[in-house]
Amino acid sequence: MFRSVSSTNIGMKMSEFESADQRRSYLEKKLNIKLGNVKKGLIDDIKDIHCENLIGAITLPLGVAGPLKLKGECVKGKFYIPLATSEGALVASVNRGCKAITMAGGAGVYAYKTGTTRGPVFFTGSLEKSKAFYIWLRKNESKLAEIGESTSSYLRLIKIDAKTLANYAFVRFYFDTADAMGMNMATFATDKIVNYIEEQTKIRCLSIAGNYDTDKKPAWINFIDNRGIKVWAEIILSKKILKDVLKTNASEFFDVWLAKCMLGSAMSGSMGFNSHFANVIAAFFAATGQDLAHTVEGSLGITTAKVLSGGDLYFSIHIPSLMLGTVGGGTNLKTKKEALSIIGVKTSLELAEVLAGAVLAGEISLLASLEEGLLAKAHKRLGR
Repeated sequence: MFRSVSSTNIGMKMSEFESADQRRSYLEKKLNIKLGNVKKGLIDDIKDIHCENLIGAITLPLGVAGPLKLKGECVKGKFYIPLATSEGALVASVNRGCKAITMAGGAGVYAYKTGTTRGPVFFTGSLEKSKAFYIWLRKNESKLAEIGESTSSYLRLIKIDAKTLANYAFVRFYFDTADAMGMNMATFATDKIVNYIEEQTKIRCLSIAGNYDTDKKPAWINFIDNRGIKVWAEIILSKKILKDVLKTNASEFFDVWLAKCMLGSAMSGSMGFNSHFANVIAAFFAATGQDLAHTVEGSLGITTAKVLSGGDLYFSIHIPSLMLGTVGGGTNLKTKKEALSIIGVKTSLELAEVLAGAVLAGEISLLASLEEGLLAKAHKRLGR
């Protein structure tokens, strides 16, 4: 039953209220504001929402780019790309890239599952014990896999990586989590594995997440050894398409790519040698119910360009660390399910290949706009 907010409960903790309506009413009175639109945004059943101190929901404008023709190992055909963003010109830019790719016959896209990682840190006490701990891990990999896989019928331990530093040991478990992004699955499995390790070795785990994962942070280990799903996409754009659709040519496009993505990234010490992977990935993640913090890993990657004979252009992107899924988490929310239905894929590898094509489209269009000097004009016309 709804309980109105009175002066007697103004000091209550948000968690003590029984419903979103009560929390919202409390904030409205305490802060002298109105949250009517936040209330309207809440359309999901409470049981499907994993958010504490719930008061409502925030909406984002949803646009669609496409069709985008793809020729991948997992996906083939034309796809529409849902993008949730408040940034003007982003959807239009990706849409132009989709047009160029589709006119060129479609992009080749490829996805490979590296595995969702969880990386605990252990305190061994000495170099000698660190060495012994490393040897023990290698001898007991099959047993650790058995223990981890007992937590879920959908989970499989792919491999174990371990590094020792003085009297610490950092372990990185790679899990195949089927079509879920799988961080919770990886955490549950690692927790059970860690308990067994502590019991057998008497070596204490300081933290189940020791930043060797590396989860939701930019890191070269994710660039080099990869995480989640790694993807590639490529296209050859003809001289005519470059001129008619992108208003540029291969040579001048290449000059901008070299200066921006390669030299500019090197000068700034960037971990991403690309134009704006994170822009497309964040909008795609927001639309399809992914964990937005994993945009950080998605921002890593390299864009490649090469001028071909006759004035054509070879163009490619590589993203080494995509954390996404088609089941679990935010993908269960009603609007996210509908956005996923626009794409029409079932598996995480299929979704990753579609996203690779969308990122390729975004890179093509932005670099062409920069070469043409239209970035500022586009944002003035379509939104700041």
